[in-house]
Amino acid sequence: MTNMANYWAAKQWKITLLTFDDGAIPPFYRLDSRIRHISLNIAGDSASVASAVRNVVNRVCALRRTIRKSRPDAVISFMDKTNVTTLLATRGLNLPVIISERVDPAMRPISKLWTRLCRITYPAADLTVVQSEAALNYFSARLRARTQVIPNPVQSPPAYRRPKSAAQSSLISVGRLEQQKGFDLLLKAFARVKDRHSGWTLTILGEGRKRGELESLINQLGIGDRALLPGRVDDVYEQLLQADLFVMPSRYEGFPNALCEAMSCGLPAISTDCPSGPRFIINDRVDGLLVPNEDVTALADAMDRLMGSETERNRLAARAPEIASRFGLEKVMEIWERALAQVIRHRRTDPIESHQLLASKSKHQVRVEHS
Repeated sequence: MTNMANYWAAKQWKITLLTFDDGAIPPFYRLDSRIRHISLNIAGDSASVASAVRNVVNRVCALRRTIRKSRPDAVISFMDKTNVTTLLATRGLNLPVIISERVDPAMRPISKLWTRLCRITYPAADLTVVQSEAALNYFSARLRARTQVIPNPVQSPPAYRRPKSAAQSSLISVGRLEQQKGFDLLLKAFARVKDRHSGWTLTILGEGRKRGELESLINQLGIGDRALLPGRVDDVYEQLLQADLFVMPSRYEGFPNALCEAMSCGLPAISTDCPSGPRFIINDRVDGLLVPNEDVTALADAMDRLMGSETERNRLAARAPEIASRFGLEKVMEIWERALAQVIRHRRTDPIESHQLLASKSKHQVRVEHS
C-alpha cells in the first residue's frame, strides 16, 4: 500500500492514507511527504463479545466520518477485517470501493463470524482484488464476476552490491515471525544440512509474536552460532544483495513481496509451493525451486542441493531478476489505474451495469503471465 500511495503521490494525485493505529509510532515504510496520513486510533483487542461489537461500531463510525470529510473519488481497502469495516462505513455514500485480499482467503486466520461478515459484505464492493488465480477461485461465481487478479508490484533493487567475505556464505529469509511464515520449518531444515556446509549461516529478518518460540527452537537444535534473528531492518535490499541464497518456507501466502524482492536482487530462491503465490512467481527449476508445502525433508534436500553447488545457484540467479519486468511497478500500477478509472466512471453512471462491464473486461487486463 505504501508503494502504491507513493507512486500516485509522485503523479500529483491527492492521497489520504487512513490507518487504525494511534500514530504514536511512525510508519515503518517511508511515505511521500505529499500523502496525508491520518491515524484514527481505533485499533485494539476486544475482551468480550459486547466490547467487540462496540469496537466495530466505533470503528465504522470513525472511518465513515473521516472518509466523508476526505471526499475521495474512490476508496481502496486492504485485508479482510478492514475490508468489512470499510464496506460498512461507506454504505450509502455512493463511493466506489475497491477491497483487496492480501493472503489466500481460504487460509486466512479469522473467526467464523468474520468469515461470515466477509461473505455478507464483499458483494457490496465495486471490485474485489486478489493476488493470484488460486485466490480468485475461492470465491463464488457471483463474486468472481467482480474480482480482478492484480499481483504486487516489484521494484528493481539498488544498483550496487557490496563485497562480501569469501569465507562465509549466507542463506537469508524475510518475514514476520508468525506461524504463517514457517520459520520453524526452515530452522529444522537448516539443522539437517548445516554440518555438510560448515561455511554457511542462516539469517531470518523480521519481527513477530513467535520470536520466543523460534529462539527456543534454535537452542534445541543446537544452531545458535549459525542461525540469527536480528529483527527488522531499514534496508532489506542491502541485506539481500549480500546473501547467497533465499528461502521462503511459508505455510500460506498471498503474493509474497519478500520472494519477489530477493529474486529481483539476483538471488537463487527456494520456496514452499504453498497457497497461493509462489507458483505464480517462480518458474520451477528455471529461476528458482519449489518444494512441497510443510515438508521439512524436501526443503532440506533443496537447500542441500543449492548450498553445495555454486553452478546451480548461478544458473537460477541468472534468470531470477526477470521478475522485476514480469511484475514491474509501472505495469502493475497501470492495471490498478484502469481498475480505478472503471469503477469511478461506471459508479457515476450505473453501479449495477459497471459490475458486468468490469467482469467482461478483467480477463484482458489483469493477467501477468510467466515468461
